[in-house]
This record gives sequence, C-alpha cells and structure tokens, in this order.
Amino acid sequence: MHFAAPDMSSQSGGHDVELFVETPDYDLICTICQGVLRCPVRAACHHIFCKKCILQWLKRCRQQTCPCCRKPVNQSLIFVMFKLSKVIGRLKIKCKNKVRGCPHTLALSEQYCHSMSCLFELIPCPYQGCRAQLLRRDLDAHARHCEHWSQPCHMGCGTVLSHRTQAKHNCYRQLRHEYEARQRNHRAIAAALQRKMRRMQSTMADMKRQIGLICESLEVMDELEEVEEEDLGETSGSFSSSNSSS
Repeated sequence: MHFAAPDMSSQSGGHDVELFVETPDYDLICTICQGVLRCPVRAACHHIFCKKCILQWLKRCRQQTCPCCRKPVNQSLIFVMFKLSKVIGRLKIKCKNKVRGCPHTLALSEQYCHSMSCLFELIPCPYQGCRAQLLRRDLDAHARHCEHWSQPCHMGCGTVLSHRTQAKHNCYRQLRHEYEARQRNHRAIAAALQRKMRRMQSTMADMKRQIGLICESLEVMDELEEVEEEDLGETSGSFSSSNSSS
C-alpha cells in the first residue's frame, strides 16, 4: 500500500547539520527534517525523531503511522529521550556568527548563552528611532555618532541628553531653570486660588445680602399681620358693643 507523505518543506525541527564542527553520526539525524535531533523522542517502533517533527507529521498525515516503517504510532506512547538529548547537547558546534567572523566553537547546549554575549551577533541599535543593524562589538563606536543617542545626565539632575545638547549642558543652570519654572507655576497656582477665593467671598456676601433682605421682608410681613389682627380685634369689639346696646 502506498502512503502519500505530507508536505514537510516548512519543517525545521532539528539543528542544522552544517552547524556542527564534526559531521554528526547518522543515528543522530531526524529522518523527517534531516537535521540533528532536537528534543529527541522514540516511538513504539523504536524509531527516533525530533519531537516537533513527529507531532507535525502525525497531524498532517492521514494515517498516523511511522514515516520509516509505516507501523501505527500512538502519540501517548512517544517518549522523550533525555539521555540522548544530553549527548547531543555536548556536541561541538561553530558559532552561528562564524560567517561574520566569530572564531568560537562551543557545546550545543551553550549556544543561547553565547549568542547573548557574542561580539559578532547582529543586533539593532538600542536607541529609539535608529534603524541601524550592527555587530555587538561595534555598538560603542556607533553610539558615539548615532544621532538618536540619548541618556540621562550622569550627574543625576534628570535631564535626558543627546549629542547636540550634551556639550552645552550645565546641571546648575538646568536646575535653576527648573526651580524658576516651578516657582512661576506655584505663583500662578496661588494667584488662581486667590481669585477663586475672592469670587467665593463675593458670592457669600451676595448670599448674606439676599438672606438679610428676605429676613427684612419676613419681619415686615409679620408686622403687617399683627396690625391686621389688631384691626380685626378692634372691629370685632366695636361690633359686639353696638349689638349689646341695641
């Protein structure tokens, strides 16, 4: 029976064979990606693959079978080979930056740590706005003329300096300007508060006058009511007297 192999052209599960100082043994080559085994796993049929490679193979293949012997493969019966992984990790490799001049060879397991300090690693300029890509060893030289270079004043005044402003920078003058700016700001705030306070005082005075007028109006009304009551009392007494006399 013929099995159609799934497209693995985009597969890159293993390590590039060309990276190693000595050609790795054939037993350390993944039959799917043809790279040196990365996180090697063994199927029940005893064939060994990169973990990523075999899982992608089973996902893409219509029938979950071994790509070497076509025996069924159960994903739950795939085991990571830790000892083999350590053996591969001790193999010597060339630095990936050899084409840029790095002469170092190192164990495969040290590749990541070396790349973090390799002077021939290609990295972007760390200053915002600069798009330059350069070797780590050239960073200092680049920083001396990068137009996007900036850093806080080393005297601790907090001013962020550029190449253009660094030569003219004076901490005392800068701090004096900042102090004067803060003083102006504080005076402006105090003046605004005083104006607000005067407006509030004026509003309160108006309210007091209004309350006084209301109180005066109420007193007048009370007096009128008393006069009306007295007039009614007198009128009522006179009416009663005239009735008695008749």
